[in-house]
Amino acid sequence: MADQTSSDPAGGLPTNLRLAYERTRGAYERTMMAWVRTGTSLITFGFAVYKFFQFEIPGSAQHEPLIKTTLIGPREFGFMLIGIGLLTLVLGTIEHARDLKAMRKEYPGMPTSNTRYIAALVLVLGMMALVAVVYRF
Repeated sequence: MADQTSSDPAGGLPTNLRLAYERTRGAYERTMMAWVRTGTSLITFGFAVYKFFQFEIPGSAQHEPLIKTTLIGPREFGFMLIGIGLLTLVLGTIEHARDLKAMRKEYPGMPTSNTRYIAALVLVLGMMALVAVVYRF
C-alpha cells in the first residue's frame, strides 16, 4: 500500500493534501456550472415566455394597450426572468472567483478554471436576449 503522506514528485504538497485540494477545486467547478445552468435556464425561459406570447397575441410586441389590465405582462415577466438569470451568473462568477482566490493562497500550483469562460458566453447570450426584449425584436 502506498504511503499517502508522501510528497508530490514536483516537490510540492503531500499527496493526500494535494488530492484534497483537487477535490475541493472540483467541487467549486461543479458549483460554478450549477450557477451557469440556473442562469441559462432563467434566461431561456424568460425569452421563451416573451416570444411565445409575442407570437400568440398578434401585434403585442409592436403596440402596448392604452389601458393595462394587468400589472405585469409577458414582456415584463420575461424581462425579469432574464435579469434574474444575468444576476445569477454574475453572483456565481463572483463567488467562484472569491473561492478560487482563497484556495490559491493555500495551493499556489492549482490549475486555472475554464468555467468562467462558459459563464461569460452565457452572460453574452443573456445580454442579447435582454436587448431583444427591451427593443422588442
